[in-house]
Amino acid sequence: MVGSETVRHFAGQGFRVIGVDNNLREYFFGPEASTRWAVQELQRAFPESFQAVDADIRDFEAVRKVFEDAGNIDLVVHTAAQPSHDWAAREPFTDFSVNANGTLNLLEATRQLAPEAVFIFTSTNKVYGDTPNRLPLEEQATRWECVDGPYAEKGIDESMSIDHSTHSLFGASKVAADILTQEYGRYFGLKTGTFRGGCLTGPRHSGAELHGFLAYLMKCAATGREYRIFGYRGKQVRDNIHSADLVASFEHFYHAPRPGEVYNMGGSRFSHCSMQEAVQLCEEITGRNMKTTYVETNRIGDHIWWVSDVSKFQSHYPDWKLTKNVRDILEEILEYNLPRWKKEA
Repeated sequence: MVGSETVRHFAGQGFRVIGVDNNLREYFFGPEASTRWAVQELQRAFPESFQAVDADIRDFEAVRKVFEDAGNIDLVVHTAAQPSHDWAAREPFTDFSVNANGTLNLLEATRQLAPEAVFIFTSTNKVYGDTPNRLPLEEQATRWECVDGPYAEKGIDESMSIDHSTHSLFGASKVAADILTQEYGRYFGLKTGTFRGGCLTGPRHSGAELHGFLAYLMKCAATGREYRIFGYRGKQVRDNIHSADLVASFEHFYHAPRPGEVYNMGGSRFSHCSMQEAVQLCEEITGRNMKTTYVETNRIGDHIWWVSDVSKFQSHYPDWKLTKNVRDILEEILEYNLPRWKKEA
């Protein structure tokens, strides 16, 4: 989803864009999570400027060939991942090979074949493990809320430790990729930037139960499918950033890179909600009551409350700002996807 938004953004500006995707998302989460439709849509929209390559980032020789065939490369945006806590525990080797080894392959190909390129990596707030759950949280009517301490006003910044916490295997593999990206910036001098995302979302997100919070939630709301809520009484809080706002931040970094830098990136206080509040919004937007069930056990390493403090990025790039809040995002997801969901039914 972030990858397709990146293509649209830069191809629309006249860049020649090569997209590498072997549709592992369908293997992870099933046919409804396939990215094939998004790739085909991009090919129709940008027939001259977009090239789709079916390659596996775990295969260094395949990655190297993409770089060699591309010629001059100005920007690498790495959005590929196995993104689920639960799925990672099923196949730890697959999870680590995609998230950690795949990132290493892309970094090394950049170092060898495109050393002047800017390299942007979409990391995750899960690198902090469950440390946010130890914040002073207060249970309120529809949400948990951070009520005291340095993160209460603006959210969590990059000063939070990534140590002494439970990450999930997914979080651990992303930590490895996160640190590798920083190190290639600091040690080798590559123009790397690490963006630790909260919930990254938008209308082209192929949401599934194990990944894609707002997209899957709205799909359930619109189609009458049952939605399962895992733990915390449905009061867990997430910030949500529209993929267009995220990719706009990539462009700012591309034009003025700061090698080895790390940013927490999400919807911040501008765009955040609890699970209960998101369900209520979906019901308001669709005009339908949702079918939900509650599972008492929360997902291992999951956050009770997460709001990203994006002020560091805003201080480095003051012309960037968030433009779409949770309601905006949900309305756009519904409008864009409803015709396709009806065909799938």
